[in-house]
Amino acid sequence: MRIVVTGSLAYDYIMNFPGHFKDHILPEKTHMLTVSFLVDSMRRMRGGVAGNIAYTLALLGERPLVLASAGQDFGEYRAWMTAQGVDASGIAEIAEEFTASCFINTDLANNQIVAFYTGAMSYSKDLTLHGLGLGPDDLVLISPTDPDAMARYAREAREIGVPFLFDPGKQTPRLSGEQILDGVNGARMLIGNDYEFAMMAKATGKSEAELIASTPVAVVTRGAEGATIYTEGRELHVPVAPVGHVADPTGAGDAFLAGFAFGLARGLSLEEAGRIAALAAAFCIEQKGCQEHHFTLEQFAARYAEAFDRTLMQSEGLGAQSPITSPLFV
Repeated sequence: MRIVVTGSLAYDYIMNFPGHFKDHILPEKTHMLTVSFLVDSMRRMRGGVAGNIAYTLALLGERPLVLASAGQDFGEYRAWMTAQGVDASGIAEIAEEFTASCFINTDLANNQIVAFYTGAMSYSKDLTLHGLGLGPDDLVLISPTDPDAMARYAREAREIGVPFLFDPGKQTPRLSGEQILDGVNGARMLIGNDYEFAMMAKATGKSEAELIASTPVAVVTRGAEGATIYTEGRELHVPVAPVGHVADPTGAGDAFLAGFAFGLARGLSLEEAGRIAALAAAFCIEQKGCQEHHFTLEQFAARYAEAFDRTLMQSEGLGAQSPITSPLFV
């Protein structure tokens, strides 16, 4: 069994401005705005949805295959992924492009000015699931990347007959209603936060209830309120895992999806998959950056027991790879 993760790969350039943006912007001159901010720190961090999801899956003992495109500057990132146990053989490096990059400048009031360069990400639409030897015992995660690529992967997953999960995420505003419905068509699970579900409903003309009912499982994350799993007319509540402190919530959704997909792949119940997802997200948000958290399987199991007053044994799925046994994938 393999888990294939599709989605973006990116570098995040995090900068901090030791002042307030508003003090340097003249309201009466915004028609000819030219500003420059001297920052006092910058960090380059590995990111992108596919990279984030694959990293957490690897921490849980998986060896996910990433299908994505990156640029000429990806060498260090590829080496990092391989060292963490991620299969990077499906990543195409585009020699004439740079890896997608997000430039984030934050002031003292936590206001942000963000610029995103798609770079090599636009080439992901040329990649294919065909030829990977996938079948009904494998799992494909379709996560945010180039909209045409997302549509292609959903179509190919249906053609191959491989189960797939659809996670439109931050690309939801860019997807047409037709593209969203195409991604949902045949998906075993639809996942997003409550705002993204509202946007999907607006784009498709469907109600949120209709979207939820369109896949065997739908998961709506609700921040500090946890998540709701919808399946077979039932609603299952997933509580958040206790967090020591919130350092950066940015990658929480990616870690959550990784944990949930892992639970499904191990044949665990939806409730247990949800709790694993919640705990994976908790580990993530306690660190600055989407791939800065770390845990051993023993640490994960111990914290799971403490958070949920339940035991998660390695024999129930942690660590050892095994075929998908969840009823969703039979």
